[in-house]
Amino acid sequence: MTKDLTVKLEDRPGTLADMGEALGKAGINMDGICGVHCEDETAIHILVEDADGARRALEASGIEVSDEREVLVVEVEDRPGALGDVARSIANAGVNIELVYLAANTRLVIGVDDLDTARAAV
Repeated sequence: MTKDLTVKLEDRPGTLADMGEALGKAGINMDGICGVHCEDETAIHILVEDADGARRALEASGIEVSDEREVLVVEVEDRPGALGDVARSIANAGVNIELVYLAANTRLVIGVDDLDTARAAV
């Protein structure tokens, strides 16, 4: 099952490299990634198939995994308005989108407050 992990990295050179190396050494592939800097740390979201293995590899390297959640992964066309179409379907179902980023192979990664309803909507 594909999951989104939130990883907290210090705001200094090399921390993203450390994360990538830890996952690489463990044979964990990232299907998607998004990072947002806030004050003195960066929150990185990674999409992985093996969440347990990724968590073990990261924590063994001293990297904090602060959250893990199941997400909706939707294949979309690479065209203007594709995000709007998906987001509107989810909104019309009364579901709030809490997280969104683009993953490999033109897939939207969407964290929502009601996964089952969102899945049915798209």
